[in-house]
Amino acid sequence: MKKMVAHSAGLTKTLGLPQIVALYIGSVLGSGVLLIPGMAAETAGPASILAWLLMSVLVLPMGITMGLLSARYPSSGGVSSFVRKAYGDRFGTMTGWFFLLSVPLGAPIVSVTGAHYIGVLFNWGDTQTYICAALILLTVLWMNLIGLQVAARLQTIVISLIVSILILAVMAAIPHASAVHFTPFVPNGWISVAQAAGLMFWCFIGWEAVTHMSGEMVDTRHAIRGVFWSAGLIALLYFSVALMTVATHSYGNGITASSLSNMIQLSLGPVGGWFVAVVALFICVASTNVYVGAASRIAYSLAQEKVAPRWFGMLHSRYRTPVGGLLFLTICFFFVLLALFFRIVSLSDLLELPNATFIATYIGGCLAGIKLLRDSLSGKIASWISLICTLGLYPFLGWAALYPLLVVVAVLLFSRTNTRPKGSIST
Repeated sequence: MKKMVAHSAGLTKTLGLPQIVALYIGSVLGSGVLLIPGMAAETAGPASILAWLLMSVLVLPMGITMGLLSARYPSSGGVSSFVRKAYGDRFGTMTGWFFLLSVPLGAPIVSVTGAHYIGVLFNWGDTQTYICAALILLTVLWMNLIGLQVAARLQTIVISLIVSILILAVMAAIPHASAVHFTPFVPNGWISVAQAAGLMFWCFIGWEAVTHMSGEMVDTRHAIRGVFWSAGLIALLYFSVALMTVATHSYGNGITASSLSNMIQLSLGPVGGWFVAVVALFICVASTNVYVGAASRIAYSLAQEKVAPRWFGMLHSRYRTPVGGLLFLTICFFFVLLALFFRIVSLSDLLELPNATFIATYIGGCLAGIKLLRDSLSGKIASWISLICTLGLYPFLGWAALYPLLVVVAVLLFSRTNTRPKGSIST
């Protein structure tokens, strides 16, 4: 086994603008593109394309907030370091743990989703599907172990393939588009457009993940440049897929969940199913790669702040990667996959928990942006808009909204135990 060392030598700066753009796209362009365009069209009909335009504009402030904070305060702690700088150590620590405890639950969900798409083609049972999911996670862990320089290059290749396949899907659908499918334009009333916009919010979450890698950017000015490049490409891809979904009426009547597959099969036939399976696999690898990288670095940062176990801060002696954080994630992934495999918890129920902590992370980041970017008009406006959007969503989380509160209790208990003088006895 390679020798592991502490974090004293620091992380290596390896990320240029192309890699940053690829990481942003990989974190934001997730599995939502496979499902949400059809769901939104079923909810609001052709008028759903207005919601896509609206959300494409509204999510830009969120990306700008995170990009500006990354450029000014580069750190492997990401959002937690911004909150710490703005509101003190206690709130920064809680925000870091919000993000860290989202990934051990969210990454297995994404990997199982990608494995299911492959499993449908080969008629796999649960055993083969979950072995495939485990291999996806192991691949991503290995990519992050050998370093972001290699992982980011592979990410760039993967993102290029994803974008190419989505463009192919849109081009294949164009000959089957018809103006007839745009009438009636608002079949379910204008309220349904707002409901569709709520569904789309999940398609644009992910800007916070790359902030944890800002300490490894060659030039931190690339953080905000990367936001604009990636936001434009993501909005264009989402809108194009959504527009063709409506134009070809590839939704409703039981086909909504596979709207992208149905759309591409209009021209390519059954081989289109293979294209969708490939893009699903690539998307899952790309998004999981970003979040595993971010989580391992927040674990490293929390260990530096002495608010996490010391072994979280171990770095690999050769690759200078946060091997302690990767080991923590590996252990968590194993038990979460077991829980899913034995149906102790369902994917849909499990998904609600990381959603809650991700939103809590965003709320913290937006509050930090309001204080730290107050000398920047664009930064201040972007932070306020992002805060209003995320606060408006939180009450609709249901019981999952309690998960971040449980994280807070656990962090407080750990801090109390960690700071108690040796030999003292708790009462």
